[in-house]
Amino acid sequence: MLYLLLLAAGFLPMIYGAGMLVDNASSLAKRLNIPDIVIGLTIVGFGTSSPEIVVNIFGSVAKSSDLVLGNIIGSNLFNTLVILGVTAVICPIVVKKNTAWKEIPLSFLAAVVVITVANDAILDGNIPSVISHIDGILMLLFFIIFIVYNINLAQTELFAGSAGIKDQAPWKSVLLIVAGLVLLVAGGRLIVFAAIKVASMIGMSERIIGLTVVSIGTSLPELVTSIVAAMKKNTDIAIGNAIGSNIYNIFLVLGISAVINPVALQVGSDMDMLFNIGAGLLLFIFVFTGKGRTINRIEGSLFLLIYAVYISLLIVI
Repeated sequence: MLYLLLLAAGFLPMIYGAGMLVDNASSLAKRLNIPDIVIGLTIVGFGTSSPEIVVNIFGSVAKSSDLVLGNIIGSNLFNTLVILGVTAVICPIVVKKNTAWKEIPLSFLAAVVVITVANDAILDGNIPSVISHIDGILMLLFFIIFIVYNINLAQTELFAGSAGIKDQAPWKSVLLIVAGLVLLVAGGRLIVFAAIKVASMIGMSERIIGLTVVSIGTSLPELVTSIVAAMKKNTDIAIGNAIGSNIYNIFLVLGISAVINPVALQVGSDMDMLFNIGAGLLLFIFVFTGKGRTINRIEGSLFLLIYAVYISLLIVI
């Protein structure tokens, strides 16, 4: 019970610290005359993925491959099936042309890249199967391409990703950035420590803890943002938030994790990654079926049902 409480408590400073980091880093960047485009695509994007980054860094240092890979795949499944599912149920999502033809396929590609680089035993006959240092560097290179693409895109379209930035003294921003980082690190360290303890004490694998409790907790900021956006009928933010997070998680977060320590493929991980690919493929199908590029309420409900079935399979198997 104590470790379960510690696990839950770890999410509070981490999520609050991520918000502090984003707000104050954006304010400082604005004071330094950094363009809104760069602020929105780098600082804000990095900030929303910072819980996953911190948890995975500690997980990689502890060589907890189950937790590292489980957190990423679990977060991406939650983003696609739950966040987009809830958003579509609240308000049908109309998908822009660039998102449909570029961001969603890139997110799908990221899912395929992970299962490809992780299965050395099948593809090359190498045992054990790991996401190696080289694979991690490759993912980071993909991430750089993604950032360059977004900056070029934002320069030709209206971009409001950094709207509402606070104007405050630089010293205050720096102080609060440090405070946000401290909260992030403290929360992330507590989550990894407690998750490993809980898994060992109740006989549950770190993979399942990562796929469920940890991944859902680290995805809460995206869920809240998307629900608020859907209630305001601003579904562009909701789908951009979810798809962007999926790409960040694999190419940036998993890339960093593999560079720190190779991520070993565990029993059951292929099923998780195949579910992730299936979710991405289903999203693509939903976008291009029916009237226009829209994810309707029925499709959103189906997303939620699939996630419920997946979680049930994890518990049963």
